Formats: sequence, structure tokens, C-alpha cells
Amino acid sequence: MSKVVATCISEKKGERKTPVEYVTLRENHGIVGDAHAGDWHRQVSLLAQESIDKMRGLGLDVSPGDFAENVTTTGIDLVSLPIGTCLQIGNAMLEITQIGKECHNRCAIYDQAGDCVMPKEGIFAKVVVGGIIRAGYRVQKVN
Repeated sequence: MSKVVATCISEKKGERKTPVEYVTLRENHGIVGDAHAGDWHRQVSLLAQESIDKMRGLGLDVSPGDFAENVTTTGIDLVSLPIGTCLQIGNAMLEITQIGKECHNRCAIYDQAGDCVMPKEGIFAKVVVGGIIRAGYRVQKVN
């Protein structure tokens, strides 16, 4: 079963996110209190725990939120999901809008490991239906 491992937020863009007990998603806005919320296509970022574990395998001491992702998942191959796919997490619904991203500046993770998983394995979504997401919630592909 695919599920949420952690939920994370940050007050500023370009920094690691801090794990929190739960996040509140607002339709067409993103996560309340997160720097990336707003009227755009990358309201919520997701990264698989399996991707974080890959970086741990390179010797890095990293945890959920360290790649600036909002939602850390397990058991679902995020990068294989086509753009437009909807994910049901609790009562919330996300629509995948982007796979990966271009990094304009090499981050501290890249400097330490010579690689970073977020540009290739992170995905981005907009909030279609608001709700609360917390660790343990099931992640279900809707279409």
C-alpha cells in the first residue's frame, strides 16, 4: 500500500522543509503556511522515501523535508505518473502538474553527494480538493 511518510513546510523558498504533524491543503492555493503556496502549478511537491534512501546509500544523512519536498511518500512510483494524474490523499485531491525540475543553483545536497534526486525524481502538483494530509494516510491514484 502506498502512503504518506511525512508532511513538511518551510516559511521561505530555497530551504529545507521542517516535518510537521499534518498539513492543511487549500484548493487552488497549496499548503497553508508553506512558502510555495500560491496561484501556480507547483503548489505541492512530493518525493518518494525510496529516493531519499537512495541518497542515504551515498552516505548522506538526509530525512524527509531535506530535499524541500512537502509530502514524502512510500510505495508509489511517483515519476512514472503522467502529468494530469490525480492522487487522493485523505480527503484532499492533488493533480500532477510537473515531473522533476531544473535546478538553477546547485544545492547543498548536490555539493555533498555530487547528485540530488529532487530534479529527477520529485513531482509537483496543484490542489484540486483541499483537506488535511498526515503521515500514514493512503496515497491512491484516481485516474
